[in-house]
Amino acid sequence: MTTSPSQPTEIKLVFDEPKQRVKPPLHFADLSPEERKAKAVELGIPAYRANQMSVHFFTHFNDDPDSWTDIPKDLRQTLATTFTPKLISLVKSSVTDDGKTRKDLWKLHDGVLVESVLMSYSDRTTVCISSQAGCGMNCPFCATGQAGLTRNLTAGEITAQVVAAARICASGELPGGATRLSNVVFMGMGEPMANYNAVMRAVRNITTPQPDGLGIGARSVTVSTVGLVNGIEKLTEENLPITLAVSLHTPDDELRDSLVPINSRWKVKEVLEAADKYERKTGRRYSIEYALIRDINDQAWRADLLGRLLRNRNAHVNLIPLNPTPGSKWTASRPFDESEFVRILEGYGVPVTVRDTRGRDIDGACGQLAASEIASSFEKAAEATEGATK
Repeated sequence: MTTSPSQPTEIKLVFDEPKQRVKPPLHFADLSPEERKAKAVELGIPAYRANQMSVHFFTHFNDDPDSWTDIPKDLRQTLATTFTPKLISLVKSSVTDDGKTRKDLWKLHDGVLVESVLMSYSDRTTVCISSQAGCGMNCPFCATGQAGLTRNLTAGEITAQVVAAARICASGELPGGATRLSNVVFMGMGEPMANYNAVMRAVRNITTPQPDGLGIGARSVTVSTVGLVNGIEKLTEENLPITLAVSLHTPDDELRDSLVPINSRWKVKEVLEAADKYERKTGRRYSIEYALIRDINDQAWRADLLGRLLRNRNAHVNLIPLNPTPGSKWTASRPFDESEFVRILEGYGVPVTVRDTRGRDIDGACGQLAASEIASSFEKAAEATEGATK
């Protein structure tokens, strides 16, 4: 029995944004605080109005112009249209874990669907957000990767997901009443490093103190990558002490070439060396994300190889029981194999945790909810067409 998928005959890696029919509207979250003021002046509006907009959006999570009582009525709609056009609209929400996990499906201005997941824990509240609609990295076990890349999200569209989560937390919709959004992870749909500029603008929106940003600590923000070394190198020079997460998924290049096709460009050694440089520059331990897939990458010898690779590195391994997608041959590891994997890594002194398997009953894997909604839309259209032809 083979323990790895067959090598693909052709690897298609997408780094550039596909052509868009309609450009998303400019939002003031696409701009730096200085640019927001300059935009206001350009429109003949006093610069301090941009500050007022920041207070409403980043402090009160409020984009309803009718409630902006500190702004003249005849100016509110102009500011709303110019600075805070509606970028995302809620399609549906799914809730599980006694309300502690909420997955939201958002429709963008052009009908594209993306997802975010809000998770409440005893010591924190975390939102997992999307940076692209779809993904061009083509990882075969990932629902988003199999859908392909539709387009990059703007900084405004990314930030809007976080503001929506902060609003949900503040309004008391989660169990336990009102709380504060404390953590943001870029682990939803898409490869953040392939949409670098928009992601960095969004990160600065998240970490800049209120009112110019959301005021979430940089150490509470995690940006993941499947191994785009050039992106890690750029991040190293940003002087932002955020957490870097590397989706490694296997320690050997032979299997990784199949599981993570970008490995054909940057091998495991190069990815880890780039992560080490980030750690040395920022002082931040990085995370190794490892989706455990039954009989594919969960063997004891791979745990041993991973342990030997990481034992002298300032890295933490986050093992992820695979959330299988409908119709996929990929599934989660057996409990014994998972436990053995943990035991071997701990034997090398490598910090390791197993991610909480939240959201399995609400299409928890990235891309599943969007895929099911698209499939449902196609089914309804087909039924309507069939009915019209009878």
